[in-house]
Amino acid sequence: MQYTFTVLLSVLCSWAIAQKGPNTYVNYINAQTARLHLEYLAGDELEGRETGKVGQKKAAVYLSQQFNSYGLPQVEGSYFQRFPVREITPQNIEVSINGKSFQFMKDFLHNSNFKDDTITNTSLVFAGYGIEDETYDDFTDIDVKGKIIIIKDGEPINKKGIRKVSGTSENSKWKERSEKINLATSKGAKGIIVINADVAMYRDNYQHYFNKSKMKLQSDPYDYSIPVISIDEVLADSLLKAGGLKKGFEKTFEKINKKGKDRSRNLSLKCTITSYMVDNDITSENVLGFVEGTDLKNEILVVTAHYDHIGKHGDVIFYGADDDGSGTTALLMMAEAFAKAKEKGNGPRRSILFMPVSAEEKGLLGSRYYSENPIFPLENTVADLNIDMIGRIDEPHEGNPDYVYIIGSNFLSTDLHEINETQNKLHTQLQLDYTFNSVDDSNNFYRRSDHYNFAKHGIPVIFYFNGVHEDYHQPSDTVDKIDFNKLSKITRLVFYTAWEIANRTERPVVDGDVK
Repeated sequence: MQYTFTVLLSVLCSWAIAQKGPNTYVNYINAQTARLHLEYLAGDELEGRETGKVGQKKAAVYLSQQFNSYGLPQVEGSYFQRFPVREITPQNIEVSINGKSFQFMKDFLHNSNFKDDTITNTSLVFAGYGIEDETYDDFTDIDVKGKIIIIKDGEPINKKGIRKVSGTSENSKWKERSEKINLATSKGAKGIIVINADVAMYRDNYQHYFNKSKMKLQSDPYDYSIPVISIDEVLADSLLKAGGLKKGFEKTFEKINKKGKDRSRNLSLKCTITSYMVDNDITSENVLGFVEGTDLKNEILVVTAHYDHIGKHGDVIFYGADDDGSGTTALLMMAEAFAKAKEKGNGPRRSILFMPVSAEEKGLLGSRYYSENPIFPLENTVADLNIDMIGRIDEPHEGNPDYVYIIGSNFLSTDLHEINETQNKLHTQLQLDYTFNSVDDSNNFYRRSDHYNFAKHGIPVIFYFNGVHEDYHQPSDTVDKIDFNKLSKITRLVFYTAWEIANRTERPVVDGDVK
């Protein structure tokens, strides 16, 4: 009887310590600490933290030093999970037609997602919309093997909005450029020039995006095996007329759209494309801050935020204070809070991996590398809490900083969703905004940050996000515009949610499907 009472007392005392634990350690999460971290991470010295560049390396060292100062051990002998990346420099491409040279950005754009190649003095073929279907065929009377084709984005559509291929107002599969590229490649085309009405807009508004280096994991294939470049309608008109289509771009496509018949033909033009964009193999790093659990230590909760940003354009620094210096700062404060709890004998039952990841801006590469090369088994990973941009207020919430967008919380686990909602009601009372909590959201936010590389493996996730703003991916995303009280309050919500997940007896039940 005495033994039973002693055990019961011990359990109750442990429960009491656990209950007061989060409120004791949450004070490590505050606006002052957040500012100290972010002023360094989004400062001049780190030059925008572009993957593979000096600033990103300095940021990685800073993060590892913080983890070391909190008393967190190295994982398998290091604070880093290094991964190999192939860098692509989009400017390294040359295009000429009938001896006239054209310049990247000024005359054409491309997405860098094709193999390097040299195509010399090759015939150009006009192939309408580049479609081959039962109801419409641009390839009926032409052979494109060994040639470069010029095609237009989209599909034939009459003045009433009816698509020729589908016979309705609905787009067919040919709306997707990839369908056309794969078809042309299968027919032996050597390259593709796409007429795109938005080229001027992209050139004016997204210059940095097209100019900056692109990256892939070294093991990744290219999407396309042949060069694909885009030109605007003005240049298309000039080329078509010079090649023998006297009616030029506008009248030719007016007729195609009206009659539903192609005007494909060989052009009296020769084109040379030389691309040598793959010029660097580099290494980047995910940083590992590990808090070992107690009785459930083999189960892992992962907390992620990407610490890279988009670097410099010339001498102009893109600071990335909100994107995602804010999330990285939140992760650091949480890591310190849990480290202090463990130091005082109140550590989590489950282990927690705090992992600032790199190369998010290059296509979620760091988190994908981890998900494909996990340090801890994915089957033991109970959830990922991902923090990306939590330091600003978007236009719909102007004047109301006490909100956060929650994305993906209920997709795979009702448990996880309810844990987050309960912790918010108990502790932070933020407005949980589910506006973007849909796989059909036109912004596609669910697939645009690092949680997605866990979710696609069936691991429950929550994405914490404050929405985009006028400084998104601009040099003006600076520390002085961050609301540190807002940042800290959202971080506290993530902290309380993490505490509950790490200490409850059962891991969140997976009761949803991978989306």
